[in-house]
Amino acid sequence: MQGTLDELGTPLDRITFVVFDLETTGVSAAEHAITEIGAVKVRGGQVLGEFGTLVDPGTPIPPFISVLTGITDAMVTAAPKIESVLPAFLEFAAGTTLVAHNAGFDVGFIKAACAAHGYPPPVHPVVDTVKLARKLLTRDEAPNCKLATLARLFSSTEPCHRALSDARATVDVLHALLERAGSFGVHTLEELTGFVRAPTPEQRRKRHLAETIPSAPGVYVFEDDRGEPLYVGKSVNLRTRVRGYFTASETRPRIREMVGIAARVRPIVCATALEAEVRELRLIGSAKPRYNRRSRFPEKVVWLKLTDEPFPRLSVVREIKDDRAGYLGPFTSARAAEDARTALHEAVPLRQCSDRIPLRVTDRTRRSACALAGLGRCGAPCEGRLDAEEYGRHAAAARRAMELDAAPVFSAIEARMQRLAADQRYEEAAADRDRLAAFIRVSARMQRLRALTSIPHLVAAAPLAGGGWEIHVVRYGRLASAGVMPAGAHPTPFVDALVATAETVSPGPGPIPAAGAEETECILRWLETPGVRLVQVEGTWSLPVSGSGRLKARIDRAYERMDTPPHRWSEGRPER
Repeated sequence: MQGTLDELGTPLDRITFVVFDLETTGVSAAEHAITEIGAVKVRGGQVLGEFGTLVDPGTPIPPFISVLTGITDAMVTAAPKIESVLPAFLEFAAGTTLVAHNAGFDVGFIKAACAAHGYPPPVHPVVDTVKLARKLLTRDEAPNCKLATLARLFSSTEPCHRALSDARATVDVLHALLERAGSFGVHTLEELTGFVRAPTPEQRRKRHLAETIPSAPGVYVFEDDRGEPLYVGKSVNLRTRVRGYFTASETRPRIREMVGIAARVRPIVCATALEAEVRELRLIGSAKPRYNRRSRFPEKVVWLKLTDEPFPRLSVVREIKDDRAGYLGPFTSARAAEDARTALHEAVPLRQCSDRIPLRVTDRTRRSACALAGLGRCGAPCEGRLDAEEYGRHAAAARRAMELDAAPVFSAIEARMQRLAADQRYEEAAADRDRLAAFIRVSARMQRLRALTSIPHLVAAAPLAGGGWEIHVVRYGRLASAGVMPAGAHPTPFVDALVATAETVSPGPGPIPAAGAEETECILRWLETPGVRLVQVEGTWSLPVSGSGRLKARIDRAYERMDTPPHRWSEGRPER
């Protein structure tokens, strides 16, 4: 039977496309604003109209955005606000198919503007030229799918981070990609939408790899033909999750590439979802599969160390030793550790030089003090102004701030920020805010981790929805055993058997002596879920009374209101 016109779909040469681009003050549609809209209306390869205007965002444009786009505060001062521009743009785009390069970003800002000003969200069909390019172009043709890269291939217009110019370049890219799509039998809008979402030939060809995967919680490992891990993941239902990699729902380019290389999928069934999460972390950290991006290098964390010597100093290190030094961390970067060290130096006058100073300073070992001593930022033990006992009080204060009570650091930085804000030196105050945040957040994290890693043995249980209990044995913050006790079973012999077969854990030095920080945090999240009950505990599970958690809450609130001047941070603080 001959199909109807509706069944055939709408030919692409009859579709009216509005190709648009936005410039904004940032990347978040919830927090930032539009500064420029540019759009080109096309049909059948012909330009029907253009729309372009600057938009007053209502807030200052960050300097780095002005450098990137060339749009300054002076340029948008007389521009209309978004509530005036939005109706005109929606009318221009009415009844069309929207096209954008990385459409999620641009459409997200339009939807946010509609929500903020009482307009219904746009329901236009959307074509993303990034996704289309990824389907149609090889890496030999285009090493990436950035607009500038594609414009060099298909357009005479060079993108310059101005909305209308970039929209014009995107029109040329769209037409070139539609021409290529025609060779794949794509001639209608419906076919184009399905083509972008369709699984690749490799995904279809390798669907059989999921046939033997069990429907159970666990970890899956994609391996190449040599047995090398390519990608490690976890799921509460292995079969369902692995099958998803061979369908149209999997659109990540890297993962689709990985599927094309994979020769097998190895399942590792786990007793509980927590065990699967922990095993995934351990496998990624040990095998370092090249298609995993997160958690591949847990050993690359850094620590802030209060050295073990007569006159201690703060040092950024990558290894925890079995010594009497104090440690704060882990930090994900040396920059964050440096920021925390700067914050601590603001509160405690520790020496900042790296020379070793003997216990007793003599005429032969005495050196001239640095400028910090003249500024009152160092007690100058190198000159013998402080003996080891007096300096030791500063070191003890630093260690207490690192491990127990960060309030002195918070108060010192807050006072400095208020002085800077009073002088309208807001950028310097913001830098101090970031240093304080680096110290407080890591201090709160370490205290939370240490509360669990100091417990030699802990057994906890959580009820399951279908009956029974999932039970975990944790030793020094490391998952040692996991099991599911059936409904109606006697708990004592089951727990005893689980404990007897649990891993023997020998703790090492430092705040996380037996597992990575991510593993211990996974366990903590499970322990804090509603319904979990403690069965056995050796030792005490507690946090410091004056811990950093309360200060972290204030830091987080400050970052939530980034537009508030730093001198008003203390407003609305909770009573102690």
